[in-house]
Amino acid sequence: MKGFWTRNDTAGDQSRESPAPGRSSEDNPVDEHTRLLPNRVDSTPYLSPDDPAVSPYNLWTVRFVRWVTVALACVSFAWWVLMVVAVFITPPGLHVRGSPFFSFAYATIGFLTLVVSLLFFSVPSKLARVLSIVNALVLLFHAIIILAVPGLRHAEIWAGVASVSWASLMAIWFVAADRTVQWGKAEEEERLTGRPESRRTLLEWVAVMLSTIALVIITLVVVLMTCTLILRAIDSSLDPPGERYWVDGNRYQVHVYCSGNKTGESGEKTTTVLLEGGEDPVEGGLWQFAENAVKNGSIKRFCFADRPGMAWSDTAPSPFSASFASDALSEALTRAGEEGPWVLASAGIGSLYSRVFGSRHGEDVHGILMIDPLHEDLLSRVGAPGRGFLLWIRGVISPCGIDRISGAIFRGRRAADRVWGRSSYQSGTTIFAKLQESLVADSLTKRDVVSSRAIQDKDTPLVVISSGDKIRKDMDWEDKQRDLSHLTSNLQNWDIVDDAPHRVWDTLSGREIIERRLKKLVMSSRSTEV
Repeated sequence: MKGFWTRNDTAGDQSRESPAPGRSSEDNPVDEHTRLLPNRVDSTPYLSPDDPAVSPYNLWTVRFVRWVTVALACVSFAWWVLMVVAVFITPPGLHVRGSPFFSFAYATIGFLTLVVSLLFFSVPSKLARVLSIVNALVLLFHAIIILAVPGLRHAEIWAGVASVSWASLMAIWFVAADRTVQWGKAEEEERLTGRPESRRTLLEWVAVMLSTIALVIITLVVVLMTCTLILRAIDSSLDPPGERYWVDGNRYQVHVYCSGNKTGESGEKTTTVLLEGGEDPVEGGLWQFAENAVKNGSIKRFCFADRPGMAWSDTAPSPFSASFASDALSEALTRAGEEGPWVLASAGIGSLYSRVFGSRHGEDVHGILMIDPLHEDLLSRVGAPGRGFLLWIRGVISPCGIDRISGAIFRGRRAADRVWGRSSYQSGTTIFAKLQESLVADSLTKRDVVSSRAIQDKDTPLVVISSGDKIRKDMDWEDKQRDLSHLTSNLQNWDIVDDAPHRVWDTLSGREIIERRLKKLVMSSRSTEV
């Protein structure tokens, strides 16, 4: 028995002298007594907190959440691409009647939220979760406002509601994913190191800082969009002076306003002056001019229709050329029961739309008056790539509404100012309409106008009134004004108002000349009918 214990002790000594894993065996040769596993009595079973093996990715739940986040990011990116494409060429079913830049902004917020989640997935942050909860609640509030306000619901339809709802869900998912990673991180640290790790490395602090900055920016954008959405809700309560009529297969509505009696005292049809605005809505100046002309007895009746995207008219699908605008105007007037006869009065770029309409309704058009009209050969200025890019940038940032918010708070801008007045150029729908105009100005629209000139009735009475300021500053403008005076062979007058800007009616002399020439055309139309 003694010899047995002696041998056992010897074996134990040999075992204790055997090399640990990773130690060179040259000093302690391996034999049958060498341990195959570390001594669990003398060594700790835990890993270092800095060991790469300590990772939340060890858990299947965390890996699954990450793959779901990747899938959601792919879906969000696809939706974001569709929203970008919809600005330039509207896919079937994705047309919104308001500004498409709002849906684009919501799609961008949803996608960026998931990008931030993926970039900093393994570094959970409580502040990031708080910011995402705020974003989710505010975006949910957006969805409620859009659904509750009829004007917003009409403008955004299903695409806008889907975009804001998706953005809200992605913010909620960010919170759920971040909380899951925090749980998994603590779980693995406790299992492998013995306690949850409260320290952060420098790289982790940098990741937390970057994710926080990104989410703070997203939160600020969401807050600004909230203010803009509230202003839009207020503006949608402003009733139009006329009626809105569905056009283009009930895809959008065009606002039409008429003033005056359709028939005279003897029962004959009244010649109606059909106004077409230039770079601004008709309500921004020509409307007041026409009202004064009626009071002065120069004309008996006038009508105007806001081009899609301007004032009270919905936006139209892209692309949208002068031909499409003429079709929408014709359909809206027909639905309103307006048949003419017409004297067309247009300004600036609106003269191009008016000319296309006039060439297609030759028998009903008894006169054309153009106020400092844009020539089709100068459409390259409107369609310049740089101008189109700037309009797109303005549209992208328009949902933040910085200019509209500051105008409402510090300058006392009212709903009328934003819908058709001096601040209407800040509206997302107006910016989108001008972008549509720019995209096809030197292609589709130019083709439409050139074709309309070929079929224009050459006997139609014509008046051209030009800006003296514009002619002095632009030699090409003078040449093109002269060319437009030959649009028909029946030129009544070509007036150059010396002190007038492009908006000729802004000066007293300009208004007097326009009213006098318009009265002459209307009287000539009546004598022709008799």
